[in-house]
Amino acid sequence: MSQEPEIICEIRGAAGVVILNRPKALNALSLVMVRELARALDAWERDPQVTRIVVMGAGEKAFCAGGDIRSLHDLGRAGRQGEMLAFWGEEYILNHRIKHYPKPYIALIDGIVMGGGVGISLHGSHRIAGDRYLFAMPEVGIGFFPDVGATYALPRLPGAAGIYLALTGDRVGAADALAIGLATHAVPSSRMAELADALTGRGAIDEILSGFTQDPGPQKLAAERATIAECFGASELDGIRERLKLKAESGDAFAGKALQTLAVKSPTSITIAFEQMRRGAGLDFAEAMRTEYRIVSRIAEGHDFYEGVRAVVIDKDHAPRWQPATLEAVDPQAIARYFAPLGANELVLEH
Repeated sequence: MSQEPEIICEIRGAAGVVILNRPKALNALSLVMVRELARALDAWERDPQVTRIVVMGAGEKAFCAGGDIRSLHDLGRAGRQGEMLAFWGEEYILNHRIKHYPKPYIALIDGIVMGGGVGISLHGSHRIAGDRYLFAMPEVGIGFFPDVGATYALPRLPGAAGIYLALTGDRVGAADALAIGLATHAVPSSRMAELADALTGRGAIDEILSGFTQDPGPQKLAAERATIAECFGASELDGIRERLKLKAESGDAFAGKALQTLAVKSPTSITIAFEQMRRGAGLDFAEAMRTEYRIVSRIAEGHDFYEGVRAVVIDKDHAPRWQPATLEAVDPQAIARYFAPLGANELVLEH
């Protein structure tokens, strides 16, 4: 039995087509996949036959549910942090490559898109959401942080929506994604294969897309957008919690739920994520990626990531013992160290 490749990169007509091919693992990204996609993008940039890139996930459940967190956890537990950082370093370089890719980069996102999946879709020129689209950056729940370019992208979403998504890990569907700019188009799941085929022709991309788009229906967060903007637009993390508390006390169930959500995530991760959002609004993409590499280099040496993966992925007891255990106990100087330059170990990006 020949093993199925984890990723398929091939030219079809005018398109460089990428299929993330680990459906049983929800197309979670491996280092092999990162390297193969990077290699294909390099080749296709120089190939005049290829006028566009089309990326999709195999199966119906996920576009890509993130990086292979379990294997990264195991490497770190074995003292092999260098190998963990090799994955993240190459992944972040790929995210930067996609952001600045000179040809249209079209992600057909039908199903779950989280973590690493966001990194290989959100920074492209076209982000097409199917009916099954489900976006989340849930990293603060496993002692990690919203990476893969979230430092740049999320603070730029309107009405503090990105800050809300970073701190709560909430999931949003196609309608909300379209409304806040995570997606550029919504297309019925039933027509995704037809669209993928149409995009391999040489027709104008926007004209092709206009023939497939639909109204994705009601937004889940439409009624909460004002509360999100008011509460998560606060200039300090304490201010966000204070505003949510006041709203909750006046009977706002959404604010109460958000407050409860913040209370169970890693306090260190929540504080890092807020600081990322605060700084990220003023960083260019390359500096955002370097910042994320600084953070992940320290997280690999810390406690909460390993404890979070243990609680959620390995033992599944969903009872992580965070250190420190509360937001009040987080040392601001300890958080600042996550963002400090790495000297000779900085992430090197092509301009």
